[in-house]
Amino acid sequence: MSKPVFHLMRPDQLMSSVVFASPHSGCDYPEAFVRDSLLDGQAIRSSEDAFVDLLFDGAPEFGAPLLAARAPRAYVDLNRSPDELDPALIRGARRIGQNPRVASGLGVIPRVVANGRAIYAGKLPMIEAERRLKETWYPYHEALQSLLNAAHAQFGEAILIDCHSMPHEAMDGVARSRGQSPEIVLGDRFGAAASGEIVDRIEAAFAGAGLVVARNAPFAGAYVTQAYGRPSRRQHAIQVEIDRAIYMDEKRIEPNAGFDPLRALLRKVTAEIVSIGFEQMPLAAE
Repeated sequence: MSKPVFHLMRPDQLMSSVVFASPHSGCDYPEAFVRDSLLDGQAIRSSEDAFVDLLFDGAPEFGAPLLAARAPRAYVDLNRSPDELDPALIRGARRIGQNPRVASGLGVIPRVVANGRAIYAGKLPMIEAERRLKETWYPYHEALQSLLNAAHAQFGEAILIDCHSMPHEAMDGVARSRGQSPEIVLGDRFGAAASGEIVDRIEAAFAGAGLVVARNAPFAGAYVTQAYGRPSRRQHAIQVEIDRAIYMDEKRIEPNAGFDPLRALLRKVTAEIVSIGFEQMPLAAE
């Protein structure tokens, strides 16, 4: 890709151990990719976590960085391992164990978008998959790890907030079982990716703003939380999923009347989450 694959918004001064990232909000679609796809320019965007980067763009103002993908999820999925290559799409890729994400077409180079709609008419050569990973996947994750390392070096701890959105229909089963549809789902891989105390405080920040919050159902976190969540090393990763229906028209992929109010509300939530990282004293020089 000729365009930058991510946008890094840094604070004037790093004030917190919290790092925000939005791996699925990218919408810079390469012309050749769209031209060669079976999908039109609207349908190909259906897997995007559209506008999530804008919902959390107050983070730098409060002293925390925000890393936002520009490359779209349909092109490269930054919330997948680089070895999650789909043999049904990538020529020469080998099947590695039983991976339901890859089997459903949602590997690191996705075969389908939302509702299982095929992106391509045929297969891609391995060299194309490797090129996308080299130009897109690795630079994003190198930047993310660098931000976490900087937070850890300064504060003795790093807290990653991995920001996403979820289709409203994904909440149907949860609403039936709980009686109320969650607007926010926090994923910490059932405690494996972050300390319970930190997740409690993040949940309290969203709930205190009047949002309905659930944990780990139906989304507990994917590659990012699994790879970066190391609470024993004081590196925590929490996935945040927002119900798209409360801020956007899912069919048109446009902000709805709820966008500006939610963005304003999330500025306050973001400030409160950032403040969690204030409490770790900077490490003394040796």
